[in-house]
Amino acid sequence: MNPSVDPTPSEGSIHFSHIVHHTTLPSNIISLKLDGFIRRLGEIISWVWLPLMLVIIFNVTMRYAFGQGRIELEEIQWHFYSIGFIFGLSYCYQSDSHVRIDILHDRLSLKLQTWIELLGIFFFLLPFIALVIIYATPFVYDAYKINEVSQAPGGLPYRWLIKSVLLIGFILLAIAAISRLLRCTSLLFGLPKPIRQG
Repeated sequence: MNPSVDPTPSEGSIHFSHIVHHTTLPSNIISLKLDGFIRRLGEIISWVWLPLMLVIIFNVTMRYAFGQGRIELEEIQWHFYSIGFIFGLSYCYQSDSHVRIDILHDRLSLKLQTWIELLGIFFFLLPFIALVIIYATPFVYDAYKINEVSQAPGGLPYRWLIKSVLLIGFILLAIAAISRLLRCTSLLFGLPKPIRQG
């Protein structure tokens, strides 16, 4: 160890990497493409927080400065929030930024961590995603078929558009989960063939 480097960060220089420990899994040709797609989409969708903030500021100003509350602005807020949150699930999973029980996880070997993740994806995450997709499909289709609108006076039309965010978001989460599953199998079984990254 280099004595000139202090491994303990000072109070003012604590960085995210000192707090979060990721399970480092090898990439493969399939996971690189899937992860790249999810990452690019997540970076684009992250811009939704800007219009959300602007709508909130405008709505609060209209309500408290001019006494004019607008239902459509309230609905646009939760639409933007839903888009950011639901689409953010796949980005969070792809970047391995989701919550773990770190006090146990960090004490395990990489191979055991990978086995736990593999089994968790296969027996819990993918079946849950499948159930959501199965039940979300008619949920979106029925809203489209009847051209559902908001029940609130002055609310937004095309309710199927925001309902479809649930379906699309979980399809994206399935893509991220499959990519992670393939990275687990690359480490454990060498299939698909891992790519050495320098």
